[in-house]
Amino acid sequence: MQIWFDTLREMLINALQLIERRMLPLRWLLLCACTLLSACAPLPTGAPGQPIVVPSPNHDERRPNYVILHQTSNDRAADALRTLTDPARKVSSHYLIDRDGTLYHLVDERRRAWHAGVSYWGGNTDLNSASLGIELDNNGVELFPEAQITALLALLEELQTRYQIPPPNFLGHGDVAPRRKVDPSRYFPWQRLAEVGFGIWCRAPSPLPAESADAGLLLRAFGYDMTDPQAALTAFRRHFRGEDFDGAVTPDELAMLRCLIEEKNGF
Repeated sequence: MQIWFDTLREMLINALQLIERRMLPLRWLLLCACTLLSACAPLPTGAPGQPIVVPSPNHDERRPNYVILHQTSNDRAADALRTLTDPARKVSSHYLIDRDGTLYHLVDERRRAWHAGVSYWGGNTDLNSASLGIELDNNGVELFPEAQITALLALLEELQTRYQIPPPNFLGHGDVAPRRKVDPSRYFPWQRLAEVGFGIWCRAPSPLPAESADAGLLLRAFGYDMTDPQAALTAFRRHFRGEDFDGAVTPDELAMLRCLIEEKNGF
């Protein structure tokens, strides 16, 4: 520090001499003085063992990068609202949409809602911290009403515009937690959402070469947690085939998976 101080002092003296000879403008003296003073400014101090708070202006709000869709499994939105706002239940979502299209805003989009729980997608193991959660009031064995889907599409358009969320990152709870969750059900119109940019879809997958037919690798490459391969395959079928069943993967499903991976990598 002393060497740095001596160097700056010498610069200041030289600048004064040059100014007296009219060989240097006055602003150079001011620049040298400011530099010298800043070099001497003491570092902030704090109590022993306590952090020193030095606020920086270089920050902004975290931006959600996923939207996770749920169903309430209730028969009435009022029941879902009680659950989502009960401190003892410790579950929440950013939005709830009633069957008639009524939209409820429950948690600030900048805050972390408790909707995904233990989750995984493409290496991300904490979807709550990176996503917005939307509950759709539905008991799981009924179709999703048109008024509800219309309200959902309007909300998704706002969220995608506001946060630039890529189409592949619109997912279901069952996608990110396939061992625990099955929502939204097989009745949810994923293809309709994908056609307007909220998700991806594969219309006509090309045949899959035999040497590439590894369901586990394809499911993992797409994003699924492969801790339970059958659960991941069932979640994939629910989302992209509208079916709930177990059993070995079919060649058509393998071709669809490869097509979906290509679609996802295109964004």
